Amino acid sequence: MARIAGVNIPTNKRVIIALTYIHGIGRKTAVDIATKLGIDQSRRVQDLSDAEVLQIREAIDADLTVEGDLRRETAMNIKRLMDLACYRGLRHRKGLPVRGQRTHTNARTRKGKAKAIAGKKK
Repeated sequence: MARIAGVNIPTNKRVIIALTYIHGIGRKTAVDIATKLGIDQSRRVQDLSDAEVLQIREAIDADLTVEGDLRRETAMNIKRLMDLACYRGLRHRKGLPVRGQRTHTNARTRKGKAKAIAGKKK
């Protein structure tokens, strides 16, 4: 099993798909890495030599911010907004959508499960 950037990538998948298991690498970036290193996109991870896996690992470490560092950077950016108490920071703090979506209906992903409101007593 190949371990790149602290993630065990699946061996039976194609290289492009397997690289997307690393947080911070999508399809486009995975294709760019493979073409830069001259690795055929149809090859599977189990068919790669140790030298090729090492090349991939070094290319990712040199050029990209992935996994823990990326998560930490994102968390710090959100924390900075919350500390500034700007509009976006307040929305993060309240757990509401940040980018202008409607909240009268929808927004369940950010707001959480709907809370029942007690009916009117007679």
